[in-house]
Amino acid sequence: MRRYRMDWGGAYAFVCYGALLIALVLALGVFAYGRILTAELNSKNATLAKAQSGIDEQTVESFLRLHDRLSESQALINSHLALSNALTLFGNLLPATVRLTSGDFLVDSTNGMPSVAGNGVAKDFNSLASASAAFGANQYIQNAIFSRLAVNKDNSVSFALTATLDPKLLAYSVSAPGAAPSSPPAAASSTLNALSTQSAPHAPSTPVASSTKP
Repeated sequence: MRRYRMDWGGAYAFVCYGALLIALVLALGVFAYGRILTAELNSKNATLAKAQSGIDEQTVESFLRLHDRLSESQALINSHLALSNALTLFGNLLPATVRLTSGDFLVDSTNGMPSVAGNGVAKDFNSLASASAAFGANQYIQNAIFSRLAVNKDNSVSFALTATLDPKLLAYSVSAPGAAPSSPPAAASSTLNALSTQSAPHAPSTPVASSTKP
């Protein structure tokens, strides 16, 4: 019988040559792909350089300066208080028989909430009750307190006012609501009438009229 021997050397050489051929094909593919990417990059760089050469540097600088100015203006507007809205609101809410003689607008440094503190004079307690009810019903005024009431020689009533304001009221986009009612509600009127009978003329009293919004 004939015996056959396997030529392991030839098989190993065949595998090596096959692996070498695959490696050469892959290397050629990577080289060709790299050349394609390089050509595309050069083309895009040329396009970018052409586009940059057509840009006017002075125009770009002017646009940048305009952008900075608009940003600064917006920041100033956002931080500025538009007191005209609050003054218009107070003018609409206060009856004709009630006026403020002095007032200060304050901003809390901790929470940024604006507030108002001032003094005024009302014709009588009914007028003050009307103002208290109007302030208490308004959405932009919170914790309005009328205190330090004093009856003057002409029977008018002096008072001090403190209130917290909604920050939206002092923004440029807010418009003041409508006018206050001409007569106070029955409950507020009766409360102040009862207090007026207990108050001695020309003598200040403790805070008696307040309106607190939740």
